[in-house]
Amino acid sequence: MRTSNHVIHVDNLIKCFGDVIAVDGISFGIAHGEVFAFLGPNGAGKSTTIKMLITLLRPTDGNAKIDGFDLMYEPSKIRRVIGYVPQLISVDGTLTAYENLMLMARLYDIPARERLDRINEIFSFIRLGPHAHSLVRTFSGGMIRRLEIGQAILHRPHVLFLDEPTSGLDPVARREVWEHILKLRNEYGTTIFFSTHHMEEAESMADRVGIIHRGKLVIMGTAQEIKEKTKKPHATLEDAFIFFTEANIQEGGNFRDIRRMRQTERRLG
Repeated sequence: MRTSNHVIHVDNLIKCFGDVIAVDGISFGIAHGEVFAFLGPNGAGKSTTIKMLITLLRPTDGNAKIDGFDLMYEPSKIRRVIGYVPQLISVDGTLTAYENLMLMARLYDIPARERLDRINEIFSFIRLGPHAHSLVRTFSGGMIRRLEIGQAILHRPHVLFLDEPTSGLDPVARREVWEHILKLRNEYGTTIFFSTHHMEEAESMADRVGIIHRGKLVIMGTAQEIKEKTKKPHATLEDAFIFFTEANIQEGGNFRDIRRMRQTERRLG
């Protein structure tokens, strides 16, 4: 596989937990500036793959490169060129929006002389300037997600990973969050890698989609290409998802998954 145009290049990536193979030899490439949706049933290997790519988990075998840096040997360099927005809340509700961003600026080791300008730039981008000195616990779900995106891009990453970025949000807030995500790609060329269970979100926002099932990447392509592979007239992406995984996106998930999702919905709601 050619890597010159790939900001993410994954080669036979494997992760085992004891005798369980969570990710089973997946390989793919993501182009610079691409918006990529990563789909799969609960337990399919989505989160494990993302955690390896953001250096939170070490692969059992295989490798990956992000922006040219080696996952196995240069994890600290990878962390400098990526941003990550987790599904669970990652801002401190007892602090103001400004204090959250200043804390992150220090953690990212942004020079002191640049911090205020960077923070003001982020507030302008996410349109939260009037709320800079308000406690985050008073924010709506959409405002919280926008602030989390602001935190994740404060150091100007080349790749942004988002885990269920609109989980628990109402349709208006979801649309608003995606306006900011796509603005990152359109204005700064940021590569977007996101997981979701919203099929319409994947189809309308992503350039390409990948579906993982039982640790294997079973198909990858545009939403239209994937739907055509089902040979089913007028197939939807949800039809294709069920076709390739033999799963129903409304079912499945263990107690921990469901509890986590409901906690997120309560906190964002």
